[in-house]
Amino acid sequence: MSDASVQHTIAQLVPEGAHVLDLGCGDGALLEHLVKARRCTGYGIEIDDANVLACVRRGVNVLQLNLHQGLKAFHDQSFDAVLQIDTLQHLRNAEVMLRETARVGRIGIVAFPNFAHWPNRLSIARGRMPVTKRLPYQWYDTPNIRVGTFKDFEALARKNGLKILDAFGLQDGQAVRWLPNARASTAVFKLARG
Repeated sequence: MSDASVQHTIAQLVPEGAHVLDLGCGDGALLEHLVKARRCTGYGIEIDDANVLACVRRGVNVLQLNLHQGLKAFHDQSFDAVLQIDTLQHLRNAEVMLRETARVGRIGIVAFPNFAHWPNRLSIARGRMPVTKRLPYQWYDTPNIRVGTFKDFEALARKNGLKILDAFGLQDGQAVRWLPNARASTAVFKLARG
């Protein structure tokens, strides 16, 4: 999620001066923004060699870890905020990582492609998997191993005893609060332990 307005919207959910853990931080752009614009500290976790190098070049603290192994290295509530921005849909252990996010962070911020966005629904009604700006891959070459919707995530959060502090969609860099399940390509949730 590289759009500057999206990055700004996500960053506004993170308390100023927070100690942050960014799971699947990619090239570190969001964490760099949080450090510079919100006076945050913290670490990114990334597995990809090229992204780890990009983080280092940005001056972002990064740990090269596999999220499939969990967050056992971190104590309970050791971060003010744990981010999973475009990470959840790539994880085999998505539910475990959601609970881990709530365990190691006072708040969790999760964003992922919303499969219930109306253009996706239209593609399915036509008998084809969606290919959109937000989901740019064909069904056979996508890095996403999970698809979910805004409503699915609400149910998952409740099932795991998490309190939703804020929830909205993002479409073209703008927050969507009215019918986000149908009107937004990205779902965004701010969570805490229940």
